[in-house]
Amino acid sequence: MERADAARNRRAILRATEELLATQGLEHVSMDRVAQAAGVGKGTVFHRFGNREGLMRAVVEERVRALSTALSDGPPPLGPGAPPASRLAAFFDAVVDLATKNVTVMAAFEQASTDRLNSPIYLSWHAHVAGLLTAAAPSLDADLIAHLLLGSLHSDLMLHLLRTGESHRLALGLRSMIETLLR
Repeated sequence: MERADAARNRRAILRATEELLATQGLEHVSMDRVAQAAGVGKGTVFHRFGNREGLMRAVVEERVRALSTALSDGPPPLGPGAPPASRLAAFFDAVVDLATKNVTVMAAFEQASTDRLNSPIYLSWHAHVAGLLTAAAPSLDADLIAHLLLGSLHSDLMLHLLRTGESHRLALGLRSMIETLLR
């Protein structure tokens, strides 16, 4: 159980990080500035998050938590109960929606990440996508194809489409790839 002051500091640090990202961009978000904006000591930020990558990961994890809950416990098609192909399309729609609403935070996480393939978010999403691919088309190399599909979300093109208001086009393209793949 997290102490009340530790929880309060965590919320303040995450809120300060998001505000700095929104107003100044990743290049101006340092552990010192976050600590100052959050009203905590620099040591508190380092102790809690380790480094800037850990801090960016925590900000993204806060945003991803609702999606994770919907995947495991939500209604179909995102949650259990829908056919695998429908769940897969709903998952990528939800990820594009999440990225659209949080493009600055997601871009910051991408830039700060040194080992994205081993992040808890990526590993969870990969397991989800690979499991749905296996259920929908057992003959596919679900592990590799899950990496390829998720890899398409980690690109300059995706950021460009999000920043230029082409999220709908991105979502449609991903749906088209999934439908073609599972045909």
